[in-house]
Amino acid sequence: MGSIGADLCRKIYPEPVDEFDRLPDSLILLIFNQIGDVKALGRCCVVSRRFHSLVPQVDNVVVRVDCVISDDDPSSNSSSAAASAAGDKSRHPISSLFRIFLSGLFKPLQSLSQLIIPSARRLPLSEDFDCEAEQNTVTHHSPTQVLKNFNEIKLLRIELPTGELGVDDGVLLKWKAEFGSTLDSCVILGASSVAQSANSSYSSSNDNGVESDNGSIPESFYTNGGLRLRVVWTISSLIAASARHYLLQPIIAEHKTLESLVLTDADGQGVLSMNKEQLEELRVKPLSASSASKRTLVPALNMRLWYAPHLELPNGVVLKGATLVAIRPSEQPKKEVAGSEANWVASAFEEPFGTAARMLVKRRTYCLEMNSF
Repeated sequence: MGSIGADLCRKIYPEPVDEFDRLPDSLILLIFNQIGDVKALGRCCVVSRRFHSLVPQVDNVVVRVDCVISDDDPSSNSSSAAASAAGDKSRHPISSLFRIFLSGLFKPLQSLSQLIIPSARRLPLSEDFDCEAEQNTVTHHSPTQVLKNFNEIKLLRIELPTGELGVDDGVLLKWKAEFGSTLDSCVILGASSVAQSANSSYSSSNDNGVESDNGSIPESFYTNGGLRLRVVWTISSLIAASARHYLLQPIIAEHKTLESLVLTDADGQGVLSMNKEQLEELRVKPLSASSASKRTLVPALNMRLWYAPHLELPNGVVLKGATLVAIRPSEQPKKEVAGSEANWVASAFEEPFGTAARMLVKRRTYCLEMNSF
């Protein structure tokens, strides 16, 4: 009689069915790959044993760094001090490279030395992943530690909270660098000020949106510190890029399946990228480290520079003192920046700055050289 009543009860009140149990693993992995964010995936892994076994198979991972702490910071070993650091996001997390360059000191960047993410209460299914459990409690994890649980990463994106190079308000400074075992290329776009034109003067410019001039750099550029500032921008960007590259070594060595790696920042200031061939090159040919600091040695370089005192873009944005620098190692064959090369320079930046790069490349080219450092 009791069994009959139980069967009747189950018919009236059927046990709930988890619809996710009906989905194949391949579809769940597709969903997880769309999520990407390592913290969200860490939370997914505590949902069920099935999810816990699938999360390590995700091949598209995004790591967003909340706060950067220097390795030589005495507070980096204290969770309470770390919590304080995480709360104070108004401070720039990395020392200004302008200050470092001008003082002649190449202090190592520790952009990826420490990653702070919410701590976890250890659950039976989260032995390897940290998930959010209690507020105001943090623990330190390097990206290498965070990613060690993923076995099949193909696409990896790491995002710093801000760019390394502190610039004044209104100043534009963007760079994109590609590395193999050493620097393959770097493009830098800068401007002393960026403004929106109140009365568009685009129609009074020539067809390229550039003020009518002979394309030459004015004499004042050399005497008022303009050239010196551009040198600082260039060297600082190269140092930031080479420091990021150096700190990625452990991740690249551990994850043999990587096909694309991008290290950027929330400000959109700098982007370091490596494709499958470049990643494999680094594994086969170890990088040369700088003797001065923990960064990759920058080889001797050939540089092409374009300058416009005033550059108005089609959308009304005005760049004053617009400067574009395209950099390649001296040992690479020299190529004219035209056609596909011009597209390479312009493709380094999102719009409207890609358009700015295309406009600048049409101006007079100045060639420079720089020794290895």
